[in-house]
Amino acid sequence: MTNNIYPPDHLLRKWEELIIDEGENVDVVLYEAFQAGADQQLEQDAKWLDTNALYTRNLTVSPSGDALRQVMRPKPLSLKEQALAELDLLKGDANAHGLGFDAPAIRRALESLPS
Repeated sequence: MTNNIYPPDHLLRKWEELIIDEGENVDVVLYEAFQAGADQQLEQDAKWLDTNALYTRNLTVSPSGDALRQVMRPKPLSLKEQALAELDLLKGDANAHGLGFDAPAIRRALESLPS
């Protein structure tokens, strides 16, 4: 792992333009910079893990950089997944209040959509 992580020049120029040319709030740029640094650290950690992980029969899961990336930066739910989750919440709330809500047609329609 490296101790020195520097932002690439294209990000420095982007952040400078956001602050100077577009008058963006400095906090927004700092959040972006912090996230970019965290992403670079994650990439370094994943590379280290891929080359230095211990593979023994005692491990139930083989650690990998890709698995680390998936855990540390999960993909946001798709709109379809969000809608299905909200439908489940609505059904649970309605049933808890004795409304007997069931919407199989809505569920089937949502499930038929591409992810």
